[in-house]
Amino acid sequence: MSDPVSEKTLRRWAESLAGLARTGMGFTESQYERERYEEILNIAGDIKAAADHGTHDVLDAQGHVVEWMKQIGKGIPGYATPKVAVGAAVSNEKGELLLIQRADSGFWLYPTGWCDIGYSAPEVVVKEVQEETGYEVEPIRLIGILDGMRLGASRVPLYSMLFLCKLTGGSMNIHELECTDAGWFSKDNLPSPMIGAERWVEPVFAAIDGETRDVYYDDLRVPVWRNEE
Repeated sequence: MSDPVSEKTLRRWAESLAGLARTGMGFTESQYERERYEEILNIAGDIKAAADHGTHDVLDAQGHVVEWMKQIGKGIPGYATPKVAVGAAVSNEKGELLLIQRADSGFWLYPTGWCDIGYSAPEVVVKEVQEETGYEVEPIRLIGILDGMRLGASRVPLYSMLFLCKLTGGSMNIHELECTDAGWFSKDNLPSPMIGAERWVEPVFAAIDGETRDVYYDDLRVPVWRNEE
């Protein structure tokens, strides 16, 4: 008996198909091609709904299609690309890592947030940590760039830039809409459940311990569409 396809893989396939279709619709002048792209969006919607609810119930598929259709632009603005987010690996004087328990999923992760227009990436890092936890931080350097869908931290395509940060002030004051809990943790005493720990725990604590490494990123997959990590 063959292994079932994971929900994460189904979502990746769905978003990839939807991205190709939306980009095609943003550039094509042919009504025939537009209809074909719309059909691809409907298939992608079924795949994503199956990932969310199972193959027995794809009633929400049209909702995905409607949302994707709203994102279609003309020409370059219509080129579908991943969103951009930041993450903050904040350490204290004990070498512990600041983690939050996300209100939307219950999983533990470092503070994260979408990049805002008008802010630089480090400025968003400072803002998000203070909003989510009450702490003031100083970004030190970029640690890694992660694919959010491969990390398992997002249902939409995104790239997350993870920064090592130094604690400079403030006190614990969690944002109740975004976090249900937060705390400082050593590498040997991490909470659960966590998101994508196998991808970021080791390089984050290496950075906290003072190691200077090149910026890390997800491994190359060969072939991309059939290689499940």
